[in-house]
Amino acid sequence: MSGQPVARPAGAAGRAAVLPSPLLSLRDVGKRFGPVQALHGIDLDLPAGQVTALVGDNGAGKSTLIKAIAGIHPIDAGQMLWRGEPVHIHSPRDASALGIETVYQDLALCDNLDIVQNMFLGREVVHSGVLDEANMETKANQTLSELSVTTVSSIRQLVSSLSGGQRQAVAVARAVMWDAQLVIMDEPTAALGVSQTAMVLELVKRLSSSGIAVLVVSHNLNDVFQVADRIAVMYLGSLARVAPIEQLTVGSTVELITTGTLTGETDREQ
Repeated sequence: MSGQPVARPAGAAGRAAVLPSPLLSLRDVGKRFGPVQALHGIDLDLPAGQVTALVGDNGAGKSTLIKAIAGIHPIDAGQMLWRGEPVHIHSPRDASALGIETVYQDLALCDNLDIVQNMFLGREVVHSGVLDEANMETKANQTLSELSVTTVSSIRQLVSSLSGGQRQAVAVARAVMWDAQLVIMDEPTAALGVSQTAMVLELVKRLSSSGIAVLVVSHNLNDVFQVADRIAVMYLGSLARVAPIEQLTVGSTVELITTGTLTGETDREQ
């Protein structure tokens, strides 16, 4: 990969200039699995309206960290702060109650159900003991429209008929529909074509523009430099660097991923 800066929209750079107050803060967070110290000394702020990219090599601790935030692997050291107040996230239900929703790489969609059924799966609207289909259709349609998802021909089409980009959009819409304030996206562009990748990256931008904090886990640094305001680089279970996107290049980010340190200047060329 080249060490030259990747072109990114002027709007994203402008947003990174003024850092909002953190929505979620991690302080000295650690997680151990038996004798293995998977995470240690993690300090990370996730501001509202910002896209934070979490990058690192396989085994660096990215999945463990997002699962700790999502309540799947509760932390055993350190502290989490939500809007400045200490919180304890012991389960996905705890995370969801705060407004944290996670879109995993497998998307957790049911191919044999339609879009509306997937978006309300486990949270169906019932009126007088009967599914309120009209209400659910209206809310699903409204959420997709707010995210400018226009490529879906019908909200009643089966998920099995959707493209990879459309599936990602449905999974994100499902998260946003339940008043998500922090959306975690695990490898959102993995295995997608060029046009579908562009669609998903545009969706990420719309989420942050609406004031939602976005944490994106990705191995694709070109995608990262197109949408991220900040980069958090993990190395062997710790954070090697957290910096505004303007302070890093693709080359320096690769160096941090592979060695955990930088040998030279990290400021991006203007």
